[in-house]
Order: sequence, then structure tokens, then C-alpha cells
Amino acid sequence: MADTLYAPPALTGHYAFFFDLDGTLAEIQSRPDEVFIPAEVRHSLAMLAEQQGGALALISGRSMRELDALAAPHSFPLAGVHGAERRDIKGQNHIIALPGTLAGVLKQWLSDAVQWLSGVQLESKGMAFALHYRQAPEHEKAIGALAQAAVSCFPGLALQPGKCVVEIKPAGISKGEAINAFMQESPFTGRIPVFIGDDLTDEAGFDAVNALGGLSVKVGQGNTRAKYRLASVDDTHRWLLQMTKQQQDSAPDDRRNGNESLSRSI
Repeated sequence: MADTLYAPPALTGHYAFFFDLDGTLAEIQSRPDEVFIPAEVRHSLAMLAEQQGGALALISGRSMRELDALAAPHSFPLAGVHGAERRDIKGQNHIIALPGTLAGVLKQWLSDAVQWLSGVQLESKGMAFALHYRQAPEHEKAIGALAQAAVSCFPGLALQPGKCVVEIKPAGISKGEAINAFMQESPFTGRIPVFIGDDLTDEAGFDAVNALGGLSVKVGQGNTRAKYRLASVDDTHRWLLQMTKQQQDSAPDDRRNGNESLSRSI
């Protein structure tokens, strides 16, 4: 899609919101464990979720455990590890695991390999692994080759490149598939999906939302298949705050018109 994209418009009606986390709701840090979502942004997410009848989910490469910690004290439907694990509105988990003993074998294999690559961090997610090289960009080619070798040597795996990270995950999962799964469930079904993300890992989510006639929003620069763009994480925060305030301000008018809370504009 062309690089000249405009900010998403003001929204009215029933929407299903999906947010990536790193680089979208939270600034990217030098180490993944330094990332945080500002308190006012967490509060706005909770407000928007309430205004939309719970139709808001976080879609991330992080584990659901990490997502819960970063979103606390609020709890949302989640898709972690690019959709390999998912929690619906009822709290039911849907997990895709690596077959047999593959996870343990692969973890040892990768651990032995990265010990020779100073500054590279191996993150184990149980059913997937991330090779972070933000602190060692000189190892980018070596990490790419290592990840490709893992996919070639072990069955049922796929690569997912990102910003200074390459992830090794079960084949057939993506943020797009996670969004499609949510859209078949209450309270998401029948709504217009909106997905906001910043990375290569989010393009599958943009594709899914575009196919459903929704709004796809890229945060930051770079080529994308999204239809809209926000320049930065700060712009994402401002857009989120604006939407929640707009819906809150419109609530009295909606009540006078006899509309239910889910019909409020955002």
C-alpha cells in the first residue's frame, strides 16, 4: 500500500478493537522486560472495552502472562505468542503447542548456539522462541541464519521476523488467525474490526481486518498493507484518549435518544 496514509477517522458505531502492544501501546525499550504501558493508557483501554461491551483484545508476540502483567489491574481477552495462545471473553484458553519433546530439544539447541553471539537474548515462550538482537545488531545475519536452520531441521515450525527479533513459532499461526477467531465469538461477532500495530508481525492482522471490511492502522513508518497510519506510540495514545472521551461525552445524547450503551459513538 502507498506510503502516504492518513490517520484513522473518528469512529461511530459498534467496533471490535485489537491492539498490538510493543511499539503500539508501549514504547519499544532496549530490553523486553523494560517495556510498560502508561497508567492512563491502561485506564483508557478499560474504558473503551466497557464502552464496546468487552470487544477489545490485546494481540501480541508476548505471552499471555506478560500481557496480563503489563495491562494490570485490568484484564482483557488476549492472543499471545502471535496467536499460539488465546484467551476469550469467558476466560477460556486456547493453546497451540509444539509436538512431543520438540520444545525442549529446540530450546537446548538454540541455547547452545546463541552462547557464541554476545548480546543476543533467547526468550523461551514454551511453544515459541524469540531471538532478540536489539543490543547486538551486528549479529542480524547470524540470527537469521540460525532461525532458518531451526525451521529446516525441526518439523512444524515457521519464522516470524520483527524489529530486531526473529521468532520461531508453530506453523500456521498468526495475528490474523487470532483476530478471525475472536471475530467468530461474542462480543466481537457482528462488529467492525479495528487493528492497530507497528511491526511486520502485524501485517497478517491488517490483512485479516481488511478482508472483513475493517480499519487497519500502522503505527510508525515503513511499507504496510494497513489503510491508515499513526506516526508514533504517542499518537496512538492520543487517538485512544480522544475516542474514549468522545464516546463518554456522547453518552447523555444517546440515552436521550433511547439508545443502549453499545450504540454510543466512539
